[in-house]
This record gives sequence, structure tokens and C-alpha cells, in this order.
Amino acid sequence: MFPSDVIWGFFSIAQICVGLMGNSLFFTLYMYTFLTQSYLKRPMDLVFTHLTLVYVLTIMFRLIPDTMSSLGARHFLDDVACKATMYTYRVTRGLSICTASLLSVFQAITISPSNSKWAWLKPKISTCVFPSFLFFWIIKMLLYTNVIKELIASTNVTNVSSVYSLVYCQTKQLKPNYSRIFISAMIFHDVFFVFLMMSFSIYMVNLLYKHRQRFQHVHSPSLSSHLSPEIKATHTILLLVNCFVFCYFSNNCITLYLLCKPEKNPRLERIPGIISSCYPTICPFVLMKNHKIISKFTSSLSRMRIIFFSQRTLSR
Repeated sequence: MFPSDVIWGFFSIAQICVGLMGNSLFFTLYMYTFLTQSYLKRPMDLVFTHLTLVYVLTIMFRLIPDTMSSLGARHFLDDVACKATMYTYRVTRGLSICTASLLSVFQAITISPSNSKWAWLKPKISTCVFPSFLFFWIIKMLLYTNVIKELIASTNVTNVSSVYSLVYCQTKQLKPNYSRIFISAMIFHDVFFVFLMMSFSIYMVNLLYKHRQRFQHVHSPSLSSHLSPEIKATHTILLLVNCFVFCYFSNNCITLYLLCKPEKNPRLERIPGIISSCYPTICPFVLMKNHKIISKFTSSLSRMRIIFFSQRTLSR
């Protein structure tokens, strides 16, 4: 086992711990809201909850096998386990793209003015959440059935005839036409949802810019604070979209580079796994910043700190 493998292994363990901790805490906050403050539930909360569950599965089914292979485990998955692991990872990764896109669409509709062309969809958002989830799950599970057919457990990590090769999984020798059709379908599907996400993000930026231009001369605190929660949520989602697009395209560029290399190096295949898991690891911490409970907790800490320093100043 090389020292670089140990470094990758411990880095993956740290990423798993941080990612699972953040997503678990975020999921717990929303479950607490559902159970104790049901009157505060919003359709967007269901999207956040689904996104959290998808991120947990994505981190577990990609980073845990990579960590085991980095720390010396070889050929620890048979064909069935390899197919199940990579199929679940591919499905949940695709679901994360669809759900993040749905989040941008819903937020753009939510903040759209009453005279916009999207305003008629506002009352229908709550009825579209579960059908959207069901549609995404069906499409992704059907799209990635090819993974079950073509993946096998790795027996020779230097197999150069394999299109896709990890330490623990590799593809069979695919027919050129069939491989191109499958890869094209995946790329088209993912690019469509990324394009949808970016389009509605640009729409939100435009709305925020118009809102700022319209009310920058108004100094009424009540009017300026009325839309502040929505604007904060929109800023957060825009930040997440930028982070997601960066991670997505970085991951795809490195993956395409590795696929085009004539010699396969399974150790380098860990890089896309680390990058693809960065966004699910960071996302819950960014989202928790605007959660009601976290906001109340941080504001309470701020008030306590102000009171503490005020008392110290008076005592002097």
C-alpha cells in the first residue's frame, strides 16, 4: 500500500464524517420542524429533505468503497455488490442533479412577482413535489439499468480494454455504438437539468436586481425587511448553484480525461469521487445557515455576547 493511498483514505474518511454529520443534522432539523411545528412546513422543505437523503446515499456508496480500496482492501466486492454499489451511486448522483434543479425552479417561482408568467404556478407547487420525486426516481432507475448489465467486479486493475475502471469495479468490453448511445443519453439528461438550473438562477438574479433597483430609494425598514427571508434563501440557492455547477463540470472534465487515457489508473479514479462528493458535503452547512432554528440559535448567541460585553464594560 502506497503512502498516497493512505492519504486518500484518511481524506475520504474525513469527508465521509463531515458529510454525514452535516446531512444528518440538517435532516434532523427538518424532521423536528415537521413534528413540532407543522404549521411552518413549506413545499421547499420537502425538497430539502429529499436532497439530504440523496446526498447521504451518494456519499456512502461512492466514498466508502473508495476508502476501503485506499486502505488496502482489494477485490472486496463481488459482481452483485459491485453492480448494486455503482447503480445506487449513479441513481442518487443523478437524483441530486434533478432535485437541485427542482429547488432552483421552485425558488424562482416562489419569489416571482404576481404579474409574472410564472405566478400561476405558485399555488400548484405543493402538489408538484411528490410527482416530481416519483418521476425523477423512475427516470433515473431506468436510465442506469445499463450499469447493472455492464459492470463487473475488478479482477485485473490494469485492464486497458475496460472503458470504466476502479479498484473494485470495471466495465465489460462494450460495443462502440452501444457505449456512445448510453454515454450520450447520460450527458444529455444531466446537461438538460444543469441548463434548467442555470436558466432559473439567472432569472432569480434578474429579479433580485430589479427588486434592488426598485426599492433602493425606499428607506422604510418594514418594507425592506418584508422580503428579506426570501431574498436570503435566494442568495443561498444561487451560491449553491454556482458551487454545484463548478463541481459538476470539474468532475465531468476529469472523468472524460480519464476515460480518454489509453492506460487506466484506478488510483486517479478516486479524484472524481472526491470532487463529486464535495457538493453533498458542503451543501447542508450552507442551507442550515438560513434555517429558522439555527437563525434563532445564532441570534441568541449574539444577544448573549452583546450582554456579556456590555456587563464587562459597565463593571470597569
